[in-house]
Amino acid sequence: MRIGIIGLGDMGRLYAKAFAIAGYTVCGCDMPINRERLENELSPLGITLMDHGKDVSRVSDLIIYSVEADKLEQVVAQYGPATKYGAIVAGQTSVKHPEIAIFEKYLPADAQIITFHAMHGPGFEPKGQKLILINHRSEPDAYQRMLDLFTAVETDIVEIKDYHEHDKIVADTQAVTHVGFESMGTAWKSAGFFPWENASYVGGIDNVKILTTLRIFSYKAHVYAGLAILNPYARQQVRQYAMSESELFKLMIKEEAAEFKARLYKARDFVFHESRKPIMLNDSVMREFSLSQNADHQKPNSHLSILSMVDAWYHLGVNPYDNLICQTPPFRLRLGIAEYLFKNEDLLEESIETALYDKTIRGDDLEFHSAVREWSAIIGYGDMEGYKKHFNEVQAFFKGRLEEGNKQSAELIRRLMME
Repeated sequence: MRIGIIGLGDMGRLYAKAFAIAGYTVCGCDMPINRERLENELSPLGITLMDHGKDVSRVSDLIIYSVEADKLEQVVAQYGPATKYGAIVAGQTSVKHPEIAIFEKYLPADAQIITFHAMHGPGFEPKGQKLILINHRSEPDAYQRMLDLFTAVETDIVEIKDYHEHDKIVADTQAVTHVGFESMGTAWKSAGFFPWENASYVGGIDNVKILTTLRIFSYKAHVYAGLAILNPYARQQVRQYAMSESELFKLMIKEEAAEFKARLYKARDFVFHESRKPIMLNDSVMREFSLSQNADHQKPNSHLSILSMVDAWYHLGVNPYDNLICQTPPFRLRLGIAEYLFKNEDLLEESIETALYDKTIRGDDLEFHSAVREWSAIIGYGDMEGYKKHFNEVQAFFKGRLEEGNKQSAELIRRLMME
């Protein structure tokens, strides 16, 4: 099977190399300005660079479109009609509703559509990582070739028969998860401090929050914008997250302790009842990964972002443990720290008391509340450019620590997954 990749950005190159190393014949194309750099990087692996996407489409048995979600239609409209007879076509976008619609609109009727979603960023090799495979329309032998391909590069394949199911799960595991961490980053930027310099953010859970936030902001805005805005299920879930956060925040500032506690305990009992297989993040490992110089001077934290997530899962009727079949490292960490907080009676009680009565953290919670509202509004309006601008402004604030945060978060993920 000859593989052609249209779009040799971070993920396109990653998989082109993996396929070539596994023994497949690989070709690809990208914008002319990148040609020389890509030749130097990919030619030693036997990957052929072509001048045009039509050339890739004509000769490839599997054509993978690895381009930004908001540019996919333009690219498929241009190169799709040249698809080799009976070829398999796939996309690497994280939201499959628009991708499938575009493929059905522009590809020949004989093209076989078997798409996939790598549940990791370019910082991880495909080996051992979750990869979702979705058969939209194909012959059995074509689907088997795709299974063989991703088995050859040693991905952890999860087969999902319907792209609707995929997008529902991704809305929870990625879109809402990212908005939670993006809101934290926005809140810290708006407050004008780095969290590792604040005694309220030096505990084990907060180390995970900080590193995951830095990890997300170390990547490209368009990836997260597409996840949140193009996924029809994401807007509903982001809206519920914002509603949960807002209602909890109102109870906090009114010090409505009985209602606040009852609401959180109800959510805890729904999400974390005994039949769930726990993740069990290791506290000692989490504590190792601190960017703070004063890790011993920890103050209590309300953990409003986590309280809001669990409340949102409850009101959405979502069992996040079921969604671990499509897990990403940030989602597993988010669920893991939520589990750690809600299954530790003393820590949960400390978080509730801090949320209700500790005025020293109230300003931070107000910044978080405002940030959630901002992100929810941008996503609700479908404002792709506004999303990117908002993201890039926060990214610039943390610029000096993003590379270190990305490296530490990768090591943290590796360590916690080994436990």
